[in-house]
Amino acid sequence: MTQSKSKLSTKQRSGFLLTGSIIALLIAFSPYIFYLYEIFPDGPVWENSLFTYESKYYLNVMTAMWTYLGKITPLFLLLIWFFTCKHWWYHVILVPTIMYSYQLLTAVYQDSADKFLDDGDLLYLAPFFIIIVSIVYLVRIKIFDKIYGIDLSEIEETNISVFSSMSEKDQKEIDDMKNSADTDEDYYAKL
Repeated sequence: MTQSKSKLSTKQRSGFLLTGSIIALLIAFSPYIFYLYEIFPDGPVWENSLFTYESKYYLNVMTAMWTYLGKITPLFLLLIWFFTCKHWWYHVILVPTIMYSYQLLTAVYQDSADKFLDDGDLLYLAPFFIIIVSIVYLVRIKIFDKIYGIDLSEIEETNISVFSSMSEKDQKEIDDMKNSADTDEDYYAKL
């Protein structure tokens, strides 16, 4: 029984090691991904045996690829960070990820449709940001509830409001403690 557990954990460890090594290699080669733009021709048209690409907006294939790879490389690194992050706030990484995705799509659209689309891009991204920030805040509340043992359902059941007045019985108990305590230490100990 113990041999199968140790074999399983060894297989599991080697799987984690392989995955970590692949991710490390991808991150190490990310500068090469960015500098791939240098292999493209310095002209408005790129013809190869599969297709023909014409840069309408940038008027230069190398400039277009420099723009695309300048968006793809950080997007790629942000996605790796998002999928490997173990912190509770990892959803916030989606904000720059969505921003780079939108910028990449805008750059491709401008070059293919020959139209300018970069007006008010924050307005298009605002709903995504609001949703992501809401998710992160809800996750934060849940974590603090677990850590500090706060049960929000108990508060809802008691119908306590910030504006509700204190009962006479509670006020009398507080006054009695204040009057009977000799020192501040005794008062706080009774509380």
